[in-house]
Amino acid sequence: MKEIRAVLRPNRLHALRAALRKIPDFPGLTVMDVKGFTAPALIDNPTIKDDLTDFSGKIMICTVVADGMTDTVTDVIMREGRTGQIGDGLVWVVPVESAHRIRDGSNL
Repeated sequence: MKEIRAVLRPNRLHALRAALRKIPDFPGLTVMDVKGFTAPALIDNPTIKDDLTDFSGKIMICTVVADGMTDTVTDVIMREGRTGQIGDGLVWVVPVESAHRIRDGSNL
């Protein structure tokens, strides 16, 4: 199993959710409001405004998927999250040793 996390623009969530729902057996998604800033080296001409407002609102999504779904889900997140602008976000994948449903204790 893998945990896939991504930070992306909030206005991309609706399209992302619709695309993820089309993946057979997609297990679900957790969404959190977060704040962050882009690497300063990526901003060509920073201004006072940039310094004062460098934390921008983003969302973080998390899901745990079977190993075989990792590339599909990651590709969908990348496609639906991309605007081509600085600040589109980041997606990463980490191994999950075990996961259990709280409702009935079953293993994922």
